Amino acid sequence: MEKEKLHKEPKTKDKEQSPIIEIKDLHKTFGKDNKVLKGVNLTLNKGEDLVVLGRSGSGKSVTIKCIVGLIEPDKGEIKVFNENVLHISKKELNEIRVKIGFLFQSGALYDSMSVRENLAFTLTKHKRDLSPEEIENEVMEALENVGLADAIDKMPSELSGGMRKRIGLARTLILKPEIILYDEPTTGLDTITSREISELILDIKHKQKTSSIIITHDMACAKLTSDRIIVLKDGVIHAEGTYEELEKDEDEWVRSFFE
Repeated sequence: MEKEKLHKEPKTKDKEQSPIIEIKDLHKTFGKDNKVLKGVNLTLNKGEDLVVLGRSGSGKSVTIKCIVGLIEPDKGEIKVFNENVLHISKKELNEIRVKIGFLFQSGALYDSMSVRENLAFTLTKHKRDLSPEEIENEVMEALENVGLADAIDKMPSELSGGMRKRIGLARTLILKPEIILYDEPTTGLDTITSREISELILDIKHKQKTSSIIITHDMACAKLTSDRIIVLKDGVIHAEGTYEELEKDEDEWVRSFFE
């Protein structure tokens, strides 16, 4: 528990500061009648780790995919860095996307590329003017940040599930994003590895000064990483608070996540 004390920062917020992400009245329906989001409202403040809980199919992943334009909502407003991303040009959206890291459940590595090539490809795609030496330095720094510098020449098939998550995170970090969206970062991992990933999320927040939205079913991860938690139910925000507050919530359905 000492690690938790070391890395968690005071939960203070400048009331005059605009949220780094602000979502208002977000709706999304798939097909004719599969209404997944029915008016989601949420904010992410600078320097905050926000955990999103909800049953499968409640719209957690759909919400964060809307933020980066992977899914287009039917209705609503999404502001990132005070820009409405639903009403800007593709060029402007891509400029914002570079500042947002997205860690997919699988890690989403290219299986035909080594770890070095996976990271270098992401870097050169967005920063074309770097020299080979600069690219190598950036790759090594990203791998050192996740504790896997010695895996630089491995192929994804040689990595364990936990290592793939870490490499996926290194690839996300290499562009030095201001926001990171984590989609089930500990899914499929054993208890020890899951805690290591959760602690790594805290380390990154501390070192890189990131703001994050963390989608998870893992309550140990939620407890360790969250500054604030929101709970999705039936396409809307059903509850909001700290882990300790929601654990004692009068709503039996909310408390069921913590049992």
